[in-house]
Amino acid sequence: MALLLCLGLTVALVRGCLHCHSNFSENFSFYRHHVNLKSWWVGDIPVSSSLLTDWSQDTMKELHLAIPAEITREKLDQVANAVYKRMDQLYQGKMYFPGYFPNELRAIFREQVHLIQNAIIESRIDCQRHCGIFQYETISCTNCTDSHVVCFGYNCESSVQWETAVQGLLQYINKWHNLVSPSFTCLEPPHLANLTLENASECLMQH
Repeated sequence: MALLLCLGLTVALVRGCLHCHSNFSENFSFYRHHVNLKSWWVGDIPVSSSLLTDWSQDTMKELHLAIPAEITREKLDQVANAVYKRMDQLYQGKMYFPGYFPNELRAIFREQVHLIQNAIIESRIDCQRHCGIFQYETISCTNCTDSHVVCFGYNCESSVQWETAVQGLLQYINKWHNLVSPSFTCLEPPHLANLTLENASECLMQH
């Protein structure tokens, strides 16, 4: 089974992902300003307004990702369009009975969290289809700037490809992290042909 070694080690506070979409501010501004027209019960209004105001912040609290929250533009568009579609459908209705509107907002919020989780994780798993260092462009949910994710894929079809992949990994570490030392003998050329996935992972984790 192909595994994935993620090389991004930076941990940062994140506010969510959907707010990085170009239409987020406009759409959620509309949702907040029209929330008072969606429920017969006045108590639903502050609850719903709070859900919409804290949407981005609460998203990150629920993601629970062990990897940086960085999403591709294509997947961000897919998540955003799915959320906007559900929200627009909800707002097309007339006033709802007490409790219905905030409950529907919570359901859309939970669906959005799952979509973002799946989008980020799926992109990382796709790295297993490659052999060696692989990079793809993303958007950082920390500050909505362009970023990229660098991964190491183990899906090599031959020992020659495997040796080349590990050598490329060493070059990457040497160039960007300056971590290569004499103690990395387990990844030096004489050991590459018989190097197993478990041994390679153990060697990297020890350094």
